[in-house]
Parts: sequence; structure tokens; C-alpha cells
Amino acid sequence: MPAKKSAPKLHVVKGDRVKVIAGKDKGVIGEVIAVFPERHKVTVAGVNIVKRHLRDTSAQPQSRQTTKGGIVSSEAPIHASNVQLVVKTEDGDEVVTRVGYNRVEVTKRRPDGSEYKGFRSVRIATKTGKEI
Repeated sequence: MPAKKSAPKLHVVKGDRVKVIAGKDKGVIGEVIAVFPERHKVTVAGVNIVKRHLRDTSAQPQSRQTTKGGIVSSEAPIHASNVQLVVKTEDGDEVVTRVGYNRVEVTKRRPDGSEYKGFRSVRIATKTGKEI
């Protein structure tokens, strides 16, 4: 049986502020509210708003959940390559940057209480050089 592929790691995570660099909402800055690494997509607040027509489900007696029907607007995912990370500089400005990775040495603890040196990867803003 072949080994299971792991989901690729994206350059943005939930909670990051990003700027849309392509598409109909180009230039909009928003917060990442969901990440789908297996599909290379992210959902950004206020970006790629789509309308869905929902049916009222209160007519079904066996259903405990009732949904109000109508036209509902919500954010749809966009491709991760269409967003770029926004970080704050020391003087308070927001700058768009790429994401780099750096390996730093940390002290880890085993379940039995003993400690050992290990490495972990941290994200770095390439324009500022600071850890994100």
C-alpha cells in the first residue's frame, strides 16, 4: 500500500492579514478565516462574496434544525497564490511581503522529563526579516 500524501503547507495560516493580488477583489486586505491546504485555497473575510439561494427547511417535521430560506451572501475560497501576507513594520506601516522559513534551535522535553535540543521551522517576513 503506498504511503499517504500529507497536505502541502501554505504560506498563510488562519488569522493572518493578507492582500489579494489577483482576481476581481484585487487590492483588498482582509483576514484569513479558513485554510484548505489540500486544495491550495484560503477563505478571506470580505473577499470573493458569492450569493447562494437557500430553501427554508422548517417544513420538514423530522428535522430538528430549521434554516431560514432566502439569498445568503458568504465568502468563497480563493487560490492561495492570489494572496500575499501583510505585516506591520516598526513605524506602524503595513507592508506586503513574501514568507520565508528559518530553522531555530529549541529545547524540547520528553514525556519522562528529560530535555533535548531540537529544531523547529519559523516563518520569516522577507521584507522586515522579523519572525511572524
